[in-house]
Amino acid sequence: MTAFDQVSLTTQRLLLRPLAAADAGALMAIYADPEVMRYGSSPPWDSIEKADAQIVRDREAMAAGHFLRLGLQRVDDGALIGTCTLFNLDPPCRRAEIGYALAVSAWSRGYMREALPALIDFGFEAMDLNRIEADIDPRNTASTKSIERQGFVREGYLRERWIVQGVFSDTALYALLRSDWQAQRRKAASG
Repeated sequence: MTAFDQVSLTTQRLLLRPLAAADAGALMAIYADPEVMRYGSSPPWDSIEKADAQIVRDREAMAAGHFLRLGLQRVDDGALIGTCTLFNLDPPCRRAEIGYALAVSAWSRGYMREALPALIDFGFEAMDLNRIEADIDPRNTASTKSIERQGFVREGYLRERWIVQGVFSDTALYALLRSDWQAQRRKAASG
């Protein structure tokens, strides 16, 4: 298993890096926001201890190669504005799931359009994945657009898959294959 605790990726406006203890306040603000968590599989956080504990768990799990969660830090002001994750790794099948969260103040500014390709490239190239999957609440049209923009294809629909805070929600299942990603990249580079 590969250790992920030293991974950092850069884009034009972002540094994708492991979370640190100093990120707890910003992480709490993101995951405590009901708008951010509206379509998530867990309720909004209600204490800074949850952020602290998440960072400790992430650091340990990433050092062991169990999953990759990177904070999205704006280069211009150093603000932590979100996270992106490759999790539920299945090395024998070369498969993982992708997840992400972004502070409301950073919505509609193209940050995920920057971060996701960097994470996807890392997954396919450095981690040698063949397939990346996404589980999205179909009411979350912004997330659906983000993932479809990267070339993910909707492959399924599961009714009432999740119950969060007593509310049933459906799941739209998406996937992106390495061969499709590479073809998309070659086409973009040549045209």
